[in-house]
Amino acid sequence: MTSILLDPRRTVVFAGDSVTDCGRRTDPDGLGDGYVRTLYDDLSDELGERRPAIVNTGISGNRAVDLAARWAADVLAHDPSLVSILIGINDTWRRYDEDDPTTPEAFEASYRALLDALTCPVVLMEPFLLPVKAGQQEWREDLDPKLEVVRKLAVEYGAILVPTDVELTKAAAAVGPATLADDGVHPTAAGHRALADLWRRYVLD
Repeated sequence: MTSILLDPRRTVVFAGDSVTDCGRRTDPDGLGDGYVRTLYDDLSDELGERRPAIVNTGISGNRAVDLAARWAADVLAHDPSLVSILIGINDTWRRYDEDDPTTPEAFEASYRALLDALTCPVVLMEPFLLPVKAGQQEWREDLDPKLEVVRKLAVEYGAILVPTDVELTKAAAAVGPATLADDGVHPTAAGHRALADLWRRYVLD
């Protein structure tokens, strides 16, 4: 994987929901102000002109089925050398705020459509939840089966798994969940720094 990240002719695409989006559609650089920007800055400082092109295609509110619908135009069109995917929390959240659930089976089918279309290395980041608000702990009933889907697909497709939920939950036990995600879902600046560090740890080390 390091060879991809040491080649300016390569393109790394980050796909996902608001956690990835982070205002990238109003950012002149198209990166937003979250973990993708943090990774871009880190790699730029370390690699300079050897850094690959980095593309952020996250869209706030997306579920796995939404990614599948825009996959060709938003991801495949970039001819990516590496694709990093972080999706799933909205597949859980919509059950609780809009009574619009996504079954684990439907989530898996959409996620498989993403992976089946790729011919490059893939990074799967676990969707995560750091309960802060009343009732959020109950979301685990819905999220945990989706986490198992992501973990299973990482093995099946030979993808690199970034155990985001596991590692951020550990970190939250030490610093408090609101330090990393003040609403339990959307990372703070510290949360995005932690996401970027986890990505580097599992993808680059």
